[in-house]
Amino acid sequence: MTDLSGKVALVTGGSRGLGREMALAFAAAGADVAVVSRKLDACERTAAEIEALGVRALPLACHVGRWDGIEPVVEAVYARFGRVDILVNNAGMSPLYPSLDAVSEEAFDKVVGVNFKGPFRLTALVGKRMHEDAGGSVINISSIAAIEASPGALPYAGAKAALNALTLGFAAAYSPNVRVNSIIVGAFGTDIADH
Repeated sequence: MTDLSGKVALVTGGSRGLGREMALAFAAAGADVAVVSRKLDACERTAAEIEALGVRALPLACHVGRWDGIEPVVEAVYARFGRVDILVNNAGMSPLYPSLDAVSEEAFDKVVGVNFKGPFRLTALVGKRMHEDAGGSVINISSIAAIEASPGALPYAGAKAALNALTLGFAAAYSPNVRVNSIIVGAFGTDIADH
């Protein structure tokens, strides 16, 4: 990996699964890392692992599907590190349901909130600062479900397809000094997959 010494990464869903692995990889490459997830204790455990690699870490609890919690997180990261060079919108959720007609409005809204609304707000806030400063990179973790939707995950597939559209729009808005890309992933054998 490229030397990221002096850089700052903010990773949502960074306390477990794919997000944790990315946070640790950024740290191993020399970046300071803000670990954002819903559970502070899990963020603190990952932050301790990051600091053991010789860089700084900031654990922050935030449900990215709740708009009012996002701006305080962004402000806390900038207060601690003074910048964000890499934003990874990784937090995601796709609860199981027995049938499409059994999907509740609450579950639908949660899926859209975490997978689409949160990345929109984070990218709007952080991407704007990147654009006005030295630039940076936004990485949206999408899913193969966005292009190969299945009946078992339709709200999730729709939210990830919207995330892909968001990626293109923000890339146009903040170019040329901010790169905005999606990584479309398949299944990963993490603890999340056990559920």
